[in-house]
Amino acid sequence: MKNKKNFKKIYWLLLLLVGIGIFWLWSVLNKPTPQYQTLIVHKGVLQQNVLATGKLDALRKVDVGAQASGQLQTLSVSIGDKVKKDQLLGVIDPEQAENQIKEVDATLMELRAQRQQAVAESQLAKQTLMRQQALAKTQLISRQDLDIATTDLAVKQAQIATIDAQIKRNQATLSSAQTNLEFTRIVAPMGGEVTQITTLQGQTVIAAQQAPNILTLADLGTMLVKAQVSEADVIRIKPGLKAWFTVLGDQTTRYEGVIKDILPTPEKVNEAIFYNARFEVPNPNGLLRLDMTAQVHIQLAEIKDIITIPVAALGEPVGENRYNVTVLRNGETKVREVTIGTRNDTQVQIIKGLEEGEEVVTGRLSDGGEQ
Repeated sequence: MKNKKNFKKIYWLLLLLVGIGIFWLWSVLNKPTPQYQTLIVHKGVLQQNVLATGKLDALRKVDVGAQASGQLQTLSVSIGDKVKKDQLLGVIDPEQAENQIKEVDATLMELRAQRQQAVAESQLAKQTLMRQQALAKTQLISRQDLDIATTDLAVKQAQIATIDAQIKRNQATLSSAQTNLEFTRIVAPMGGEVTQITTLQGQTVIAAQQAPNILTLADLGTMLVKAQVSEADVIRIKPGLKAWFTVLGDQTTRYEGVIKDILPTPEKVNEAIFYNARFEVPNPNGLLRLDMTAQVHIQLAEIKDIITIPVAALGEPVGENRYNVTVLRNGETKVREVTIGTRNDTQVQIIKGLEEGEEVVTGRLSDGGEQ
């Protein structure tokens, strides 16, 4: 009886052990195989860029002012109109300038008549003097009469010189009046697009001390990018570096240029110091507009035909410029030490430790989701 009880205990114990073994074997066989996010190593290009935010402006932009005073009688353009060089944009009331020309013309006519009279009187005085000189030789007239005739001729000649000076002065006044009349016609100093109108038709402009602005013209065929570079990055930037940008409305199209200059005067934005690095880009289709925001990339360096991997693939650092990476081969992972070189925010150059075509782990996937 006792042996029978012991046999039952052993039987149930063996049955329990067999059950545990079967459960363990089932767990091992059904354990999910680890899945990894990987990348095949290839040779490529690595760039080091400075990122900045910029604003677009026209390379050529001019404020068209008025040099004549008066009422703006006509304004022939509107905002957005495209104009050609020397095209008539508006007219300021020309009546005042025209009246000034008429007054000076009348004064010149009067002076020319006076000169003709003075010339005739001078010729008469000259002939009188010649007769007096002939009579003086025979002592038929006194010395005083001869002096009077000489003085009269000098006075007539001086009158002619005075009138000539007055004519020149009034001719200069006439030239200024004609120029003022030309100033009443506002013409385009260059071809471009009307981007702003400051003075409306019917308003009075006063150009006595400072030329008032009528409108603004901008040539949008070439845009000027002003990239705000932080004081930490500006020491690495110099003219001649490649630059490119995208705009908010189109993140796929790159507009490329070369750094033209860096303005010496900084701008202060919320206690931060920024310097404007400028470069030009063509705008033949007119897609770029004034004051658009540009996401600017200024290229500091570019290395071609090198092995690169994402920064995310780097594991623990093991020394200076040395890191562990995980390599996947035949479904098995292996940790390997690599030596890195140049890097940017997303990519890193591999100098030693990886070959082209190998597969590196950049992340681990579990149950279909990334960890």
